[in-house]
Amino acid sequence: MSTYHIAVLPGDGIGPEVTESAIRVLKQVEKLYDFSLELESFDAGAERFLKTGVTMPEDTFKHCKEADAILMGAIGLPEARHPDGREVNGDVIFRLRFDLDLYAGVRPCRLYEGVTSPLRDVSKGLDYVIVRENVEGLYASRTGGCNVRNEVATDTIIMTRTGISKISEFAFKLAQKRNGRPLDGTSMVTCVDKANVLSSYAYFRSVFNDIADRYPDISRDYAYVDAMTLYQVLSPHMFDVVVAENMFADIISDLSSATIGGLGMAPSGDIGDHHAMFQPSHGTAPGIAGKNIANPVATILSGAMMLEWLSERHNDPVLAKAAGHIEQAVEAVLSKGLSKTADIGGKSGTEEVGNAVVNALML
Repeated sequence: MSTYHIAVLPGDGIGPEVTESAIRVLKQVEKLYDFSLELESFDAGAERFLKTGVTMPEDTFKHCKEADAILMGAIGLPEARHPDGREVNGDVIFRLRFDLDLYAGVRPCRLYEGVTSPLRDVSKGLDYVIVRENVEGLYASRTGGCNVRNEVATDTIIMTRTGISKISEFAFKLAQKRNGRPLDGTSMVTCVDKANVLSSYAYFRSVFNDIADRYPDISRDYAYVDAMTLYQVLSPHMFDVVVAENMFADIISDLSSATIGGLGMAPSGDIGDHHAMFQPSHGTAPGIAGKNIANPVATILSGAMMLEWLSERHNDPVLAKAAGHIEQAVEAVLSKGLSKTADIGGKSGTEEVGNAVVNALML
């Protein structure tokens, strides 16, 4: 039996609640398949910062680095900030992304049957993935910006050939594994940028094209970021895999989540060549923490993404089967209306949805 060590960071607000549901689902597939997850929880986040002044101890970072994968709930609280105004959640999320080189932020955007989209017409399908360059772009300046006399502030966007090549390569390899865009099954990678205005984004596109030349079997497409927000609303069926710089991808990812029922339906993975972290796309939502009403689906699906990544990294097909089983269970729960939280039109609580997915795994 294969054993994998998972560092769990439940975090703040609703983080512990949704993480608990995901862990129950993971423990159930452990029973059904021949593998073992050693899950160890660590205290990191805004609550810890408010109590101790430290968001993530070095020992916790060390455990995360040594783990086979990281599962995170949600980190941050509005009142937990550094003197310069930055929220402390970056001490955890950005630290892990940058120091472990988790350069690919992967955000699946899939509308499940049984969940109503705010879009008027989704009859042509809605199933694409946004791939975010995670360690460069504008966010690379997060601690290195300049503020002069509180009169002038600047941040510098960082684009490197290495970074753009790696994220473009990741996007094309991901497209090879998928079934193409819903419109017609065409395998395609769309580059989102602002190449018509800024030289940094023109450079991003030029390097993207260099990588695209290596994948003649995958179509390429382009969209300026402002137009992309229009296309995501009017014709999301046009997309298969979308790749973009850090900040642009951050923005269009939240828009994509809105089209599939909200952030509670949006899992994510921060993936590198040797390490990976998986978490829901939503924040800590402190206003509903402890009320048992948060949607755990995004965290449950993030757990499935974690198993899928571990399967590829360790050549363990059993984990891929378990990941697929979780996705099927979520699909069954939603499509049959067995259990849904209020954000997607239901009346169930966090724990009830988690239990419904566990039960669906046993059918």
